[in-house]
Parts: sequence; C-alpha cells; structure tokens
Amino acid sequence: METPISVITVEREYGSRGGEFAHELAATLGWRLLDAELVTGAAKAAGVDPEMARQFDERLDPWYYRYGKVFWQESVYPMTGLSEAQVFDSERMLSLMRQQIVQAASEGHCVLVGRGSACALGQQPGCFHVFVYATARAKRRWFAQTFPKQAEQADQLLAAFDKRRAAVIRQFYQQDWCARGLYHLLLNSEMGMQAMIAATRGAAGLQDC
Repeated sequence: METPISVITVEREYGSRGGEFAHELAATLGWRLLDAELVTGAAKAAGVDPEMARQFDERLDPWYYRYGKVFWQESVYPMTGLSEAQVFDSERMLSLMRQQIVQAASEGHCVLVGRGSACALGQQPGCFHVFVYATARAKRRWFAQTFPKQAEQADQLLAAFDKRRAAVIRQFYQQDWCARGLYHLLLNSEMGMQAMIAATRGAAGLQDC
C-alpha cells in the first residue's frame, strides 16, 4: 500500500509565482507552510540575527571563502577558538534548513518552498515534489510589475537568480536543480493558481483533503 501524501515541496523558477502558489496551496489544504520560516528557523538555531541569515538565503558563499574554509579545515593551524557549529555561512544555514525540512516532513501536513527540500526528501515516502515554471514573457511581465525601475534588466536578472539557485543545489546536494527526475509534477503557472492547485491535489491524491 502506498504511503498517503502528507508533504508537498514546491521548487520554482524566479518570477514564476511559485512561492505564491505554495502559499495558496497550503491555505487550501490547511497545512503548515515553511518558506521564509526555514530561514528564520536556521537563524534561531544558529543564534544569529534573521536579517543576517536572509543574506545567505539561496546563495553560495564566495569562491574565495569556500577555498579558504577548506584550507582552514585541513590546515595544521585551524581557526583559533572556533568550532564548525560556531561558524555561520551558507553551508551552515543549508545544513540547519535541511534539519528543519526533515523534521517538518516527519510531522507531516506541510508545504515546503525550495531550499533543496525536494532533494532532502527525495527518498522519503509520503512526499510529493512540484516544480513551477513560466514562460519568459510571463516572468518578464512579473518582474516589470514588481521591479519597474529594473525592467530593462529583467532577462539577465531573472536568469542570474535561477543560476544562483541551481548552483546552491549542485554544491550542497550534488543534484541538478531543474532535473525532471526530481519532481512528480511540473506546472506552468500561466494555467492559473486554481488550476495549479487542482492539478496538484489530483496528482497527489488529495482531492478530499
């Protein structure tokens, strides 16, 4: 007997309105939503300011920092007085968020937004993984409405944001962020929020939830 779905992860292209979809889906199902909550939870666990943690959200540390960190870890002269748990960087935050993701999934009835949740829960029964995308035209329109002063740079900024997300997943999970094999359902957000919710509930067997 298959395990009933009690966890949905939503990965999304920047500008696809996938975050909005996740919020509406959680509200419709009456499930807990974890989006920015994952960032603030990591900040609380690490004992750092949430604003500081937000600067690391879905970003890698600079290459020179990563190189230096490897050197410090392998050197006979490690960083004096600092344990790994006391260093807060992108890797540490991703590790703390993964712990939250796994814990939330064990409790069930939640919608998780991005941050590698589909990778972290890839082999866990009862999880359903969604990837939301949109046409270039739709993303360009969303960007122009949201950031009118930067509208002329829409294409390059949209691409840059997705490139960063992909790099984070590749570095931390050794997975291709947009690989179709990671997801059960791919949704084009131009179909509309209600159609997306209906499609997800139908595919996940949650019509009566």
